[in-house]
Amino acid sequence: MQLASAQYFSLRTKKKDGSQVDTPVWFVPAPEEKTYHVFTNVGSGKVKRIRNFAEAYVARCDIRGKVLGEWQSAHAELVADSDAIYATFRSKYGLTFRIFDFFSWLGGKHKERQMIRVTIDAE
Repeated sequence: MQLASAQYFSLRTKKKDGSQVDTPVWFVPAPEEKTYHVFTNVGSGKVKRIRNFAEAYVARCDIRGKVLGEWQSAHAELVADSDAIYATFRSKYGLTFRIFDFFSWLGGKHKERQMIRVTIDAE
């Protein structure tokens, strides 16, 4: 799977009732192989679902979530954010991320961010 060159991937997480939710997300590669970082709001549904179930799936997708690749099983965990990770997001997404980040700071939402580490399972 060529995730590193994609702009988005769909993160599939499991709900308590067993159903699954697909969410298109921005991501950046982590230093570890087959590992990526995603950020979101700490109160988002995906954060709640990951707290309950680490099992996840990822697939390349477009901005609207249309899947463009094969689903792969993964492990998702909540981790602390860092300036280095945000620098990687700014580098990958450029002006779009900077505008998003500016309004996040302006609205005070930057304090509500949660970083997620997604590791693709070995095949």
